[in-house]
Amino acid sequence: MTDDVRNIVLGVAAAGISATIGWLTRTYLWRRRLRRKQDFFGLPGNSECMLVVNREAGRDGAVHRFDVFALLELSALIKDCGANAQIVWHDIAQQGFGERTEFCVGGPVSNRRMAAHLHSLLPGVKINTDPEPGPDQGAFQIGSERYRMEPGTAEYVLLARLTAGQDARPVFLFCGQRAITNQAATRYLARHHEKLARKHGGNSFCLLLKVVNSQAYGPDVVELAADVTRAAQAPAPLPAADTSAPDPAPSKRRSRRTASQ
Repeated sequence: MTDDVRNIVLGVAAAGISATIGWLTRTYLWRRRLRRKQDFFGLPGNSECMLVVNREAGRDGAVHRFDVFALLELSALIKDCGANAQIVWHDIAQQGFGERTEFCVGGPVSNRRMAAHLHSLLPGVKINTDPEPGPDQGAFQIGSERYRMEPGTAEYVLLARLTAGQDARPVFLFCGQRAITNQAATRYLARHHEKLARKHGGNSFCLLLKVVNSQAYGPDVVELAADVTRAAQAPAPLPAADTSAPDPAPSKRRSRRTASQ
């Protein structure tokens, strides 16, 4: 074998080894990234999860188109994890949480299960569900802070990942002041789930997102308004006692003073 032939054989062998190492490295990194994604969403391969959908107010059996778009965003995430999804109406989803991952979309008015989750898991969150128009319609009260909605200009949505224990599957909540904010929250999760996983790991969190100028930008422009995990999970503060109430028994005190004289 001449030197030229030997050099060619060695070059081909080195290229083959390099290509193999590169392929193995990319495969390892891809699998590690997939495992982290599956761990964050609680969706190992071939597992089952539940998509809890609301019903559009005033339309029997209908789902708002923005909530449909939100479900499509979530379906893509679930497919990437190699899991399977079951879509369930909010009023027939009668099971606990923790057995399988749950994605719950919609506010407490149109989604009874969302209302139950807020009451049980996020007692510090209060939402104004009064149907009458007013400045506080749909407003979020989280701890001592109130977040009012400006339709089409500034709207808020809660994005939460909550677990009942270390081995329990998470429940994800997308609770917005309008349907378009639900889609904005699912899109935010799809774009930032790696960052959220690095920051929060397998712990619970509750984020308040602000959707900016949805009438012009749709669900695309979203800002992180605050991490409200601690305030949302804390019990709601009790109303202050009314110290201005009149003395219930002034006549008895007067009678006691008269007797002592």
